[in-house]
Amino acid sequence: MKPWMKTARLALALLAGSLAALPAQAAFPDRPLRIIVGQAPGGSSDLISRFVGEAVAPLLGQRVVVENKPGMNGIIGADIVAREVADGHLIFQCPMSTMAISGQLIGAKVPLDPGAELIPLSNLVLSSYGLVVASGSPYRNVSEIVAAARTRPGQITFGSPGPGSAQHLSGELLKRLGQVDMLHIPYKGAAPAVLDLIGGRIDFMITNLGDIARQVQAGQLRLLAQGDPSRFPLFPDLPRIADAFPGFEVTGWFGLCGPKGMPAEAVRRWDDAVRRVMQDPAFVKRLQDSGFTPLYEGTEAFAKRIESDRRRWREVIQAGKVGQQ
Repeated sequence: MKPWMKTARLALALLAGSLAALPAQAAFPDRPLRIIVGQAPGGSSDLISRFVGEAVAPLLGQRVVVENKPGMNGIIGADIVAREVADGHLIFQCPMSTMAISGQLIGAKVPLDPGAELIPLSNLVLSSYGLVVASGSPYRNVSEIVAAARTRPGQITFGSPGPGSAQHLSGELLKRLGQVDMLHIPYKGAAPAVLDLIGGRIDFMITNLGDIARQVQAGQLRLLAQGDPSRFPLFPDLPRIADAFPGFEVTGWFGLCGPKGMPAEAVRRWDDAVRRVMQDPAFVKRLQDSGFTPLYEGTEAFAKRIESDRRRWREVIQAGKVGQQ
């Protein structure tokens, strides 16, 4: 054998040995998964995340842990995920209010704009919004609330899970369409806001029906109108807010997002697991019974929805000069 051939063979042998010594890349996922919820326990984000986490765990082959990190309309939770190692083991339950509104408020001082710094994985549900009052409220329709605000400017109150939430912007939209002044009362999550509404400490809320369906059915709250043109199965005969105030339309959504740089395989595994559970009739019924409209959207379709709603809410924010209170 010629000397140069011996040298080549030796080099190839050394290269093969080096490659064999490298640790094999672990298949995703190789440890428990975590979903960060940017809202307090008990609200829609929390409920949906626990439903989904329980359902996808067998498909992904790992336990899924849900962690609540409330604050700043989901920004605190989003920031935790954005700063995490982007390997797909930690993701964010991304609601419309966080992805399409936060970071766009006038004068907002936030560590990140989640709509620009997280990547969409899958959408899970649509959420119809409705205007709701306490069972003992004197108001029987939306027009009565707006009429009261005209006679008592700045005294009619509406609650929300926090400044810049979709519930907050929905109230601002009603103020603009009704040409009235009403007082926004922010809370740290939907659950405490609903409790104060039941207790009569605020006049009304415009919130997703999943947050208040059980209380309405129990007679603690009274639902006056719906914020979008769909027919919600639990309350099929609701009038629309737009019937009295044309131009009012709000439909929320809840999906899953991950940090930028997340491996394509991790994105695919999460999206595939969600798609499969959303084809399960029992899981779909569980979502419907909790007040949600199941709607699976893959990564590309979900990204288009996020961008469309960012543009729409930007117009509301600019028109109402809505800042981070």
